[in-house]
Amino acid sequence: MTHWFLYIVLISMKLNQYNLDLAIKSENGYDQSPNHLHRNHQTFPFDLTPPKNFQSLSFDQLAPPVYVPILLFYSPTDDLKNHRKRWSDHLKKSLSKTLAHFYPFAGQIRKDDAFTIDCNDRGATYVEAQIEADMSDVVLNEPEINVLQRLLPCDPLEKFADPSSRVILAVQVNYFACGGVAIGVCISHVIADASAAASFIKSWAKTASGVNDIDVNGVIYDCTSLFPPQDSTELQQLMENKIKMGQANCVMKRFLFDGSKIAALRNKISMEQKECFYRPTRVEAVSALIWGASMAMEKTGNIPMHVAVFPVNLRKIMNAVLPELCIGNIYQATMATSMMEKNVKHSSLAGKIHESIKRMKEEYVRKRGEYLNMMIRKSNTDEQKNGLEAVVSFAFSSWCRFPFYETDFGWGKPIWVGTALRMNKLVILLDTSDGQGIEAWIGLTEEEMKKLEQDPEILAYASFRPSKG
Repeated sequence: MTHWFLYIVLISMKLNQYNLDLAIKSENGYDQSPNHLHRNHQTFPFDLTPPKNFQSLSFDQLAPPVYVPILLFYSPTDDLKNHRKRWSDHLKKSLSKTLAHFYPFAGQIRKDDAFTIDCNDRGATYVEAQIEADMSDVVLNEPEINVLQRLLPCDPLEKFADPSSRVILAVQVNYFACGGVAIGVCISHVIADASAAASFIKSWAKTASGVNDIDVNGVIYDCTSLFPPQDSTELQQLMENKIKMGQANCVMKRFLFDGSKIAALRNKISMEQKECFYRPTRVEAVSALIWGASMAMEKTGNIPMHVAVFPVNLRKIMNAVLPELCIGNIYQATMATSMMEKNVKHSSLAGKIHESIKRMKEEYVRKRGEYLNMMIRKSNTDEQKNGLEAVVSFAFSSWCRFPFYETDFGWGKPIWVGTALRMNKLVILLDTSDGQGIEAWIGLTEEEMKKLEQDPEILAYASFRPSKG
């Protein structure tokens, strides 16, 4: 018998710029002193878990060195407001039970190998915060990324000199004065993509709500025979440097595309096509619109090529060999390219996006895996560096259709799902609560963001509230 350690980190801090106080309830009551830290360690015994290493895949090694941050907001209820202690204990217990199935999330990154997880039951970090403000006043009316990040248990871009000191999973449960709750989850991208994060959160919610027949088949699945790990030190360094440089003067804002506007955009793109008629998906249409607007910002002739990068979930493509719930970074990036032209139609960009995603068949993925090592070797050559200077790349990460809005912990489904990852030239796409629209979180420099907010094509289909990046 071993013990699961669920670290209870009790924090007190103040959000001065928004006049919000975060007070964390410890065993001695509320501590209102800013930046004061309490630590409580609670142990939850569970059945023996395999004392082994979880080996990362080649795709894990290509994932950016960040946390995947998810925020779920729940409507106020009298039960939540009046029985917080009971719900708090219940959430911690159900999280501990869920970790029994997702046990690498409770492990530790090895000090000598940043891509191997020691499944040693080290545990997850759990934070509780009491916010003396109503949820609607804080985030739902005008969600600001600076506020959203304070509802997370850690900084998604936090750097660690020692990889083993980085916690793999951290959770922060925020209790608002109105009785509403926001749950912030951060999972290290070393071991999980957005699909894996969604599967974990949905399983935790089902456990909390008392569902007995939870499907956890294939959560832990050895994919290393398909995508064997490789030495990607140089490529990782290149990605870290690019993220670091891109953070300077970067702002991240939300653009709302409701279902009716997206339908109109899809129809417009369909009508523009002459040779082959097809109706783009919601993601293809919105991505083409944003990509086109970003290209229009550049001075003609200054940047000869623009690249849109799209991570594609391989679980559905290779469903004969990959379980749908398996953790890890089970995706491969595909790229759509466009040369700089004066008048680039959205139909052209949507078509390029559609074809790049369509290429991702099982045979193509397997064949591409053979060339990952070559890509890693070339990642830091002078030829590659010079080539990157003539290319502007924009990454689009679609979290649409992931079951975030199905996560019911026992008090109903979330009324809003958001994220708080601030990265330049990154677009994160999420469903709106009705499943028809899309919320696009877009990262750009301040100057570029001002241009985007004034772009007539963007204004025709998107709405947003002015906010501070």
